[in-house]
Amino acid sequence: MNAPVSATSLIRAWPVTSDGGPATLVAGVACNAAEAGKRTGFRERDYGIWREWTWSQILDEVLALAAGFEELGLKPGAALTVVGDNRVSIYLAMLAANALRAYPSPVFSDVPVQQFSAYMRHGAPDIAVAEDQEQVDKLLEVREQTGRPSIIVYDDKRGLGAYEAPGIHALEEVAARGRARLRAEPGLAADLVNRARPEDPAVLLYSSGTTGLPKGVPLTHRNVVSGIANARKGGYFKENEILFAYLPTAWVGDFVFSLGAGVLLRATINIPERQETALHDLREVAPTFYLAAPRAWDNMLTRVQVGIADSTPLKRRLFDFFMPRAIAMERKRLAGQSLSLLERLIDAFGRVTIYGPIKDFLGLTRAERAFTGGEAMGEDTFLFFRALGIRLKQFYGQTETCALSAAQTEGNVRLHTVGRAMPGVEVKVDGNGEILIRSESVFGGYADNPDATADALSDGWLRTGDAGYMEDDGNLVVLGRVSELVETKDGERYIPNFIENRIKFSSYIRNVCVLGAGRADLTAIVCIDDEATGHWAEVRSLSYTSYADLSQRPEVYELVKGVIRHVNETQPEALKIRRFVNLHKDFDADDGEITRTRKLRRNVIEEHYGKLVDALYDGSERVTFEAKITYDDGTTGVLTRELRIHEVGG
Repeated sequence: MNAPVSATSLIRAWPVTSDGGPATLVAGVACNAAEAGKRTGFRERDYGIWREWTWSQILDEVLALAAGFEELGLKPGAALTVVGDNRVSIYLAMLAANALRAYPSPVFSDVPVQQFSAYMRHGAPDIAVAEDQEQVDKLLEVREQTGRPSIIVYDDKRGLGAYEAPGIHALEEVAARGRARLRAEPGLAADLVNRARPEDPAVLLYSSGTTGLPKGVPLTHRNVVSGIANARKGGYFKENEILFAYLPTAWVGDFVFSLGAGVLLRATINIPERQETALHDLREVAPTFYLAAPRAWDNMLTRVQVGIADSTPLKRRLFDFFMPRAIAMERKRLAGQSLSLLERLIDAFGRVTIYGPIKDFLGLTRAERAFTGGEAMGEDTFLFFRALGIRLKQFYGQTETCALSAAQTEGNVRLHTVGRAMPGVEVKVDGNGEILIRSESVFGGYADNPDATADALSDGWLRTGDAGYMEDDGNLVVLGRVSELVETKDGERYIPNFIENRIKFSSYIRNVCVLGAGRADLTAIVCIDDEATGHWAEVRSLSYTSYADLSQRPEVYELVKGVIRHVNETQPEALKIRRFVNLHKDFDADDGEITRTRKLRRNVIEEHYGKLVDALYDGSERVTFEAKITYDDGTTGVLTRELRIHEVGG
């Protein structure tokens, strides 16, 4: 790193909120550099070695990149396409765009070329930042198809030395240009810190696109700053956190919880070497704040179960003795009941022999604040981690609200709610059962889509599209999407997602699509979890050759049948699932069956599996299904499978 730009001259030279805090993310970086310049802001693992950036160095690099991007032509109000996994350079480029009153528009790194243009519709993005050669190749294909981006800036130079396409630049070259400008233009550094205004977009994200083309969701600096301030007032965030930035950069959870909170609360943001090493790196980091989707927690639980199964007989006996008792004690705590002296002794001994070592194995020994959100979490998974001493809680939010609307607090954790509204957030439920939210963290409207904006915002309230209700004590219960409220042939109303989430509480099921709108009965297409179900099969000495083979084994059908029967026990008679089929593959985002955030696209699924859906309702016991598959290189093929259809019974 070059010598950092002096932050001393920038003290209080940035936009501030009414309480004196930084009003923009760029101001947050400058404030950190001025007040804690030697404190580590970023850590990134590279070839096994943790590299560190202080806040002074971060400010230096952000301003250098901003000056360099401006020379390349990045204008105020323009989008900067960003694609790649979590990298310090990616985050610095995002902040540099903010300094120019432009904004980053991150794209999921696994989006295929054919869908890329959908994520470049707004903000006229003519400059893109790519992590590596793979993403540069995608952007070059997009350029051939659409004419944009004309300039591609890359971080990892491996494999790119021989590229001769015009407009390709190394990120370090852009920063070098910027440094030259900063040396030649006195006052430019302070000017760059001061340009961004609270009302400027800080990021352009995209909705999940479950019902069509993803909508552009611009979040302003005011939205992000307000949302994080609300969360801090509620005790959900604290200053000087140790964060682990591994979530997809195009997800609101990463921008707000990793970058936004990291900057505004002066955290240390740790970045894994690769996604494949994230679990190993997590153990080395041991963050104080950890956010993961329910499926990630499920995978973590499966990892523990697999590890215990492969451990010594003594460890297995200890686990089998302590964990059921720990979970039972956690149920008592959540119910407000006191533990007996014997239970407290067992709990104390269990923390030394089992719970503590498992937390260390997972890298969560210091996770004082652990959250999950995005969809419902299985009761068994939730209780398991809380029984370990990890104070896991649910939160509720959407991209349009900076993901920060409601959350549970310690002492108010209930399995069926998402907690109360955060400070600074108003939540109500209208006469149709739709959840409405009002806060400064709520966005101002969709990009270039006034009709969608008018539908979503009314008198300052965001219509979330979620159905739910408020309990008497202010706790919010979320049932599912209002748009997914459907009726059976006999007029029974239900929300498929609500039933699907309860089925997915089982670690053996990764995805499920419940059918029944306009029909006499409910049926289901089930996608097993290959890791958890595979381990289950191996323990029972059941051989299989592939996901498809495993899914069709009679024993696996009986396993899934048991899960559905358990869910049926709490369903009204008219809403019990009668028949189901195990799919030969998981639903795939590349096939358009789910979004990049793993939400079902029901219309696509019913179209893709129309023959299978018919078989679920016409009494067939088997169906020969020809599946269209998309390979990694974009080519397609057809796979023929014979699938069995089972009655749930019971």
